[in-house]
Amino acid sequence: MDWPQDTSELEASQRALAAERPPLWTLPASPIAICGCFVCFERGDSPRAGLAGERCWAAAAVIQDGKLVGTSTSSTDVAAPYVSGLLALREGALLESLVRAVPIVPDVVLVDATGRDHPRRAGLALHLGAALDLPTVGVTQRTLLAKGEPPSEQKGSRSPFFLDGEIVGCWVRTKTGARPLAIHPAWRTDLETAVAVVLRSLGRARTPEPLRKAREIARTMRAAAMKDV
Repeated sequence: MDWPQDTSELEASQRALAAERPPLWTLPASPIAICGCFVCFERGDSPRAGLAGERCWAAAAVIQDGKLVGTSTSSTDVAAPYVSGLLALREGALLESLVRAVPIVPDVVLVDATGRDHPRRAGLALHLGAALDLPTVGVTQRTLLAKGEPPSEQKGSRSPFFLDGEIVGCWVRTKTGARPLAIHPAWRTDLETAVAVVLRSLGRARTPEPLRKAREIARTMRAAAMKDV
């Protein structure tokens, strides 16, 4: 799949992807390879923040049976500005290349992006899965458009969020008393599978370990680069 190069191409692609209904992936009981991918950008006071040409640092990390089994990294200037609903123009091709570069093909990919909580029901988490032909789950700190009440304070509790009356994901409390995460079913995953993948991939932190590790690597790269400026 070639990533769209402009807004009209991307919006058309998103509408087409939203209409697709690929076969759902079944989460096996045995240990699986779970990849997390994350992109961080220049600090907020950068004059290029949110613009095309902004510097970014990105990483993918694969964890299987509690062990880190592969990583990949990249540092580049993004080609597109940040526009809500059009994140694929800015990060899509980069994330695809990162996941393809890890030394083990993951069973499922966790993405810091939404699935069907999106104006055209096809956020970057869904789009990336289609490009990779891999199951994906979106994990974000907040929703994009959807609304829903938070879950109870106990670890594992959940509550749905809705967009135009449709359940497009749910809040999950991954650690008692901590802020819940927004979990988004994306490519070839339904809500129950998405939540199960996230709960299975937790370590001691509230964020799934593959995403936490990818974020740590990307931010460490950024810190090292900023020292040299």
